[in-house]
Amino acid sequence: MCALRNHKLVDQIQVIGSVDNYELSRQEFALAGIGGYSEIIEAAPRNTAASIAFAAFTAQPEDILLVTPSDHIISGSELYEETMKQAIALAKRGHIVTFGAIPQQPETGYGYIEYNESYDVTAFKEKPSLETAMTYVSSGKYLWNSGMFCFKASVYLDELKKYAPAVFEAARKAIEKSDDGFLPVKETMEIPAISVDYAVMEHSKIIKVIPFRFEWNDLGSFDALWDYLDKSGSNAEGKNLVLGSSKHVEFIGMESTILVETDDAILVLPRHLAQEVKAVYERLEKEKPELLK
Repeated sequence: MCALRNHKLVDQIQVIGSVDNYELSRQEFALAGIGGYSEIIEAAPRNTAASIAFAAFTAQPEDILLVTPSDHIISGSELYEETMKQAIALAKRGHIVTFGAIPQQPETGYGYIEYNESYDVTAFKEKPSLETAMTYVSSGKYLWNSGMFCFKASVYLDELKKYAPAVFEAARKAIEKSDDGFLPVKETMEIPAISVDYAVMEHSKIIKVIPFRFEWNDLGSFDALWDYLDKSGSNAEGKNLVLGSSKHVEFIGMESTILVETDDAILVLPRHLAQEVKAVYERLEKEKPELLK
């Protein structure tokens, strides 16, 4: 759990999540015995540029923010803490700091960070084809993009205002009208839904990257989750993957297939199209939003 991993490094934990799942995060914090944290509860997901802005607007300008997604599995606490302390030192000097995993093999499920000898970020690359990923890894100039960041609150807001002013203004209006951590629906829906990579990271000139060696898995995709469950010996199906179903499932003539069941929907897809789930989500947001509750 990222809160347990980071609580020794920070003075305050803040949880930013959707109105549809904040009760779940509260349960997890209670089970972990962690209290005293603050919450920002989004009326609807508006992607990471706005989510991070909410945290920055509620912090003091000189506060250092350590942004860590909740769906990462990380091992090696000493290496992790050492890396975070390096990042905090750079953030105090006015840099935006990102973290790059040293590639172990060509990987098409992650974005990549290109960097130079001074650890300046020169480019962020989208999830590549296998051929392109092989070129990245062999060059030694690329890292996997972990999606973790560290910076002063004021530095992030300055860069957001410079490169994505519409997100800055709309997020500011929403946070100003929050009620006990809950953001208003009307103002939330006026925020452009854009990732922090597109809004800030691809434009900013003050980004440093820290290559890290602690064990890291991003479970943000079904493909990554499959790899993790295989390595941990938890995927009983082996050739296929079943998530969320208590039913016995049989696959005939099918391999590398993912089946996901929720209370009111079933998703079936081949593993090589796991990244296409985002397009399904975006379509359901418009056509059947009740399924995303």
